[in-house]
Amino acid sequence: MARISKNKKQAISKLEKGKKYDINDAASLVKEITFTKFDASVDIDVKLGVDPRKANQMVRGVTTLPHGTGKQIRVLVLCTPDKEQEATEAGADYVGLDDYIEKITAGWTDIDIIITQPQVMAKIGKLGRVLGPRGLMPNPKSGTVTQEVGKAVLDVKKGKIDFKVDKYGIIHAGIGKVSFEPDKIAENARELVQTIVKLKPTAAKGTYIQSIFLSSTMSPGIEIEPKSIV
Repeated sequence: MARISKNKKQAISKLEKGKKYDINDAASLVKEITFTKFDASVDIDVKLGVDPRKANQMVRGVTTLPHGTGKQIRVLVLCTPDKEQEATEAGADYVGLDDYIEKITAGWTDIDIIITQPQVMAKIGKLGRVLGPRGLMPNPKSGTVTQEVGKAVLDVKKGKIDFKVDKYGIIHAGIGKVSFEPDKIAENARELVQTIVKLKPTAAKGTYIQSIFLSSTMSPGIEIEPKSIV
């Protein structure tokens, strides 16, 4: 049987069993129960009352967190030469086309987001086997396939994230860092959850938001009272 570390015992002792916390209290508490030596990510898990196997109950969308994610997002823009300056000035970390397609084909994926143009997708399609499993494939629904590459880069750098319900009906997303002030963590959480609520499929029946948990890297999960967010 695995032993529970001293820090984990201390973290668990701060949680009241069976209690659902107000998002503001949880945002403060997640900082108290985190004992990593690095600036841990703060994550949220939202369990939905949907059946992801049915196309009319798939929940997917984008939102811009008001305080960003706290992460350095590495952006690659695959575009035509006339858009390269626009992408570079917007803050893209890598800009190009054929040379980067060759690098990716060879296995390079040291990036977080790929933004491209509709007319370039034909070239990128063959990279599906490499990019798909890593969640890097550009998609019009997430705003990563667009003619406005500069705006797309700026949005991502400001804290735009895309999310998708998994096969278990859960949406997982990073909404900040433990170093964030509690009110910023709470506001980011509200922004995401309220966006998810707006995307409720008409085919979804019963309770839509079934549970919400807030946690940090290696910390226990804190159950949130949905009414404190929605």
